[in-house]
Amino acid sequence: MAATVANGQQPHPDKDHTAIAAQPRPATGNRSGASRAAGDRAVGGRATGAARAARASGSATKSDAVKGEVASTGGSGRRSEAARLAVLNAADDLLVEVGFEGLTIEGIAAAAGVAKQTIYRWWKSKVDILFDNLVLDAATGLAWPAETPADPADLRAYIHRFADFLGAAPAGKVLQALLGHAQLDARTAELLHGGFLDALRARDVAHTRACLGGATGEGDSDEAAVLLDALLAPLYHRALVLRRPLDPAFVDALLDQHLPG
Repeated sequence: MAATVANGQQPHPDKDHTAIAAQPRPATGNRSGASRAAGDRAVGGRATGAARAARASGSATKSDAVKGEVASTGGSGRRSEAARLAVLNAADDLLVEVGFEGLTIEGIAAAAGVAKQTIYRWWKSKVDILFDNLVLDAATGLAWPAETPADPADLRAYIHRFADFLGAAPAGKVLQALLGHAQLDARTAELLHGGFLDALRARDVAHTRACLGGATGEGDSDEAAVLLDALLAPLYHRALVLRRPLDPAFVDALLDQHLPG
């Protein structure tokens, strides 16, 4: 694992993933630029040890982004952004505590200290709230360790980072919940794939290709795409089907099977 991952430091979002977060996608409500700009917040809605360390070291967080965006606005704007932030964080926390089925708009409103009508002004459903959280958290949580990855070590570090995100971070629980619900709900599937997963895969295939030295190919026949699927599929299977931890030893064994030493 690369040093930036092994020592717990959070790399800044790379330009490609920032583009993913900013791309047009199915509407989830009238979120402001302040909320979209918050992609640098620590992974997950909770103040985990890593998040506290990031804040202590001066790293940008969702709160910092909100403060910067509303500094020139009046009191009502400041309160509005504070309410948005509270809703996003409450949804993260409650999902971990009660699961997707137990998560309700009423519960989010109570935990965030806002009225239900306030939430419905910005989001249509709990799915939309969770989706916005996923996009924001993934801008940091699924950033590559290098802005322009160029060798297999960068790919190894990213796969470890992906495993940490999917298997351990609160934001990974959001992704798992949306993936599960997307199997039953067409709108969630469209939102998740059209607004996030398709662009994420395109970025990751391009970076994987660069790590392999520019392997050529098109679409799913691309050597890089095949390798990426071979690395990520066991992570999804272990997390979603087997419900087992994505520990570093498992990830290393997987990588050793597919990448040169």
